[in-house]
Amino acid sequence: MDTLELFAAEKATTTPVATRELSGSAAVLEAFIAEGVHTIFGYPGGAIMPIYDALYDYHEKLNHILVRHEQGAIHAAQGFARASGKTGVVFATSGPGATNLVTGLADAMIDSTPVVCITGQVYAHLLGTDAFQETDVINITAPVTKWNYQITDANEIPAVLAKAFYIAGSGRPGPVLIDITKNAQLQKFDYAGYVPCTHIRSYRPKPIVRKEYIETAAEIINAAEKPFIIFGQGVLLGKAEKEFIQFLEKSGAPAAWTIMGMSAIPTDHPQATGMLGMHGNYGPNVLTNECDVLIAVGMRFDDRVTGRLDKYAKQAKIIHLDIDPSEIDKNVKTTVGIWGDCKETLPLLTSMLKQKVYPQWLQRFNDFKQQEEETCIIPEMNPDSDILSMAEVINALNECTGGNAIVVTDVGQHQMVTCRYAKYNTSKSNITSGGLGTMGFALPAAIGASFGDPNRDVVAVIGDGGFQMTIQELGTIMQSGANVKIIILNNQFLGMVRQWQQLFHDKRYSFVDIASPDFVMVAKGYSIEGRKVSERAELKVALQQMMKHPGSYLLEVMVGKEDNVFPMVPQGCSVSEIRLK
Repeated sequence: MDTLELFAAEKATTTPVATRELSGSAAVLEAFIAEGVHTIFGYPGGAIMPIYDALYDYHEKLNHILVRHEQGAIHAAQGFARASGKTGVVFATSGPGATNLVTGLADAMIDSTPVVCITGQVYAHLLGTDAFQETDVINITAPVTKWNYQITDANEIPAVLAKAFYIAGSGRPGPVLIDITKNAQLQKFDYAGYVPCTHIRSYRPKPIVRKEYIETAAEIINAAEKPFIIFGQGVLLGKAEKEFIQFLEKSGAPAAWTIMGMSAIPTDHPQATGMLGMHGNYGPNVLTNECDVLIAVGMRFDDRVTGRLDKYAKQAKIIHLDIDPSEIDKNVKTTVGIWGDCKETLPLLTSMLKQKVYPQWLQRFNDFKQQEEETCIIPEMNPDSDILSMAEVINALNECTGGNAIVVTDVGQHQMVTCRYAKYNTSKSNITSGGLGTMGFALPAAIGASFGDPNRDVVAVIGDGGFQMTIQELGTIMQSGANVKIIILNNQFLGMVRQWQQLFHDKRYSFVDIASPDFVMVAKGYSIEGRKVSERAELKVALQQMMKHPGSYLLEVMVGKEDNVFPMVPQGCSVSEIRLK
């Protein structure tokens, strides 16, 4: 987004307003309060010290969570945003503080998570001199932010912050970074109050809906014999869960979710057929290449969903609903593209549909489900060895939570198993790193989720490798009092890489055998209770003990070292070439 365009404004006559002298730092905090922010995740340092000094006087209105690493701050803000539906907020200092945010920014960008990051910067007169802890954070973060901007004059702060929140949370959400030089933080200026931003010329977050495209799409769906709906996080981001279920039930079509769309509808909905993708369910993957109409809602046809594009749904007419025009026809050529907010487009489309049912078509999915259960699910849930499987752990967790908890996953085999087997009754219950696949995401994201929706149980399911990437955030739990239940599924391997090495590299296990500390003892060092389980007879009791514990708790579960996750679409294959074993 062009900065000059963002700041272009039409001439207008305004009524003079009363002003008061305020520092740039205080103006930042006033903006947060006006935007309804109540929680900030951050780590102080020299270049952002004036803002932290101002925060000392605002601590009763703004709750600051001191993380142990800036990457933890932004992942926590992501978890907060995903659980609450609001924009997450981060503070970091200049130099390494700012660059430590980059992984989280990239993660938030690809997963469309609204986050506003405030970074401190050296004095304006030192810019470009290689001053202590100076980095060109604007150019570094330009590819991984929806918008970024550097403030060198305090007078800009109210308007820039208003634009930052508007851009981050509107349209297709995403991360915004505002870099503020130290002199601008210290500078006193005449503060005229905070005016939220509701419009920026040349930026159209909610496009005008073209009714003729909706009419064409409705005609195609009404004429379909084997329609199939696939949906992603756009349903959740658009707060369109109710509208989507109305569309789904009137259409009568089977539906499957992407990893990011999970929990937009209850997992036990009668038209739900499971998860798409590399480790998704058998039926949705195979029958993608048999449907006659494929209706994609709020998803981007990621390669992990499509497999080989030249063999993806070539027989089908494709209807794609998305708020981001760049996603339509980017990977998969559509028959009809509907550009718009699905909260608006879905009701219009639903009103034009005929009420239908497809019992024979739905039965095809059920037949494939039975095959998958016999070959994969039942053996995974009931292993014939004494060693626990990841699947049975997640199944036992479902019994404890009743499908009502927020489940946050890291990246790897445990992530795929959890997404395959976790049950959800409520929206915004599945939080994971989808597009970027960031190991170390889950622990800080779960902390953020616990502040984003403090009335729900938050369970972090993490592998032994990913947990050690952000293990220091146990200190954040200790100090903040966050209530997070942590399950480490420990297979003593970097499991997903090992699976690929086994299947595609002749079992040449190259640097995937990972040693770990005594996780329970480490947790106790941070005043967090814990337990280690390796026996099946202990599992359910241990999970119940964890969920009933009044604060955070760590449960380490030893699982099979060389267990694999199936089904699986091998890389470079069509989705219909999915393997059950």
